[in-house]
Amino acid sequence: MDDLTTLPDLPPHTELIDGSLVFVSPQRRFHARMIDVLVRGVGATLPHTMDVEREMTVLLDRRNAPEPDVLVVRADSTADLDMEQTRFMASDVLLAVEVVSPDSEARARHTKPRKYAAAGIPNFWLVEMAGADSHPVVRVYELDPVSGTHAVTGIHHGQLKVSVPFTIDIDVSKEALRNR
Repeated sequence: MDDLTTLPDLPPHTELIDGSLVFVSPQRRFHARMIDVLVRGVGATLPHTMDVEREMTVLLDRRNAPEPDVLVVRADSTADLDMEQTRFMASDVLLAVEVVSPDSEARARHTKPRKYAAAGIPNFWLVEMAGADSHPVVRVYELDPVSGTHAVTGIHHGQLKVSVPFTIDIDVSKEALRNR
């Protein structure tokens, strides 16, 4: 696992999934802009006990180190502001967000949510374009302690308003992506 961060000439945003390296292809504008909107929106109401990060590796186990597009972590996991930090432990992550891209669809919808749940990450969001007009939609999931899986708690079009893991109210409309 430590080798993942020390391999020379490894492409940016390389993930370890089931023991295999996954190389990320170029992303759509939707992906980059949605990450910007979410980081800014989550950061606007973030409690001092939490930090928001983008595209950082999360160590789930020896064979899995995905890189969520956005994550909310416990502030004490970044307390020393180590600018050399490259990863977080799953136990530090309160929210993992995946913005679906054409090449990541199966991983974002199926593989990663299962792995995040198995690692005990309590909240997960799946963001993608939907409908004939390709508007953003955010599916919000919370870890069910009985089943050990993420259960959907809401599907949001235009406005993302939740109270878990803290109060968040973000404009996720197409207009928000244009005006980021």
